[in-house]
Amino acid sequence: MRFKTFIRWLVALGVLEMASAGYGQGPQQESSSKPPDAGAPASAKKSDKSDKPGKSDTDSTKNAPDQPKWDPLRAENDIEVAQHYMHIGDYDAAIDRLQDAIDSKPGYAIPFRYLGEAQEKKGLKKQAIKSYQRYLDLYPRAEDAAKIRKRIDKLYKEVEKEKKG
Repeated sequence: MRFKTFIRWLVALGVLEMASAGYGQGPQQESSSKPPDAGAPASAKKSDKSDKPGKSDTDSTKNAPDQPKWDPLRAENDIEVAQHYMHIGDYDAAIDRLQDAIDSKPGYAIPFRYLGEAQEKKGLKKQAIKSYQRYLDLYPRAEDAAKIRKRIDKLYKEVEKEKKG
């Protein structure tokens, strides 16, 4: 009986130790195939060696990327926000968010479709053609592929008309 009680206490202590170890650690570095200093410019490496008292962390935050490169959830959120901006007519903000979505999830077709739409509504016809074409390149069997091809043809005609006129 005493042995079973001892084992229970030991297991409980082990669980508490593992739980506290996770909370007590500092922020984890993003896993990467690069060594920690590989991406830092030479000037940042030199400044790390001179540990001046009172030095702030602003040097390291200036060199850090604003967002991770591959983040599918962020891409979906950016698309939703961009759709809201398009709904209220703020096409510049929508274009920015869709560019962020493309950066967060390269090779994902949906942001290119909405990007083409926002660029078309803003009057950026050549860019809209490129975005729509990229959408079709990534998703050739899209349900709206025929509709997008018609938009591309319409935009081509408008661009040609502007060149002539």
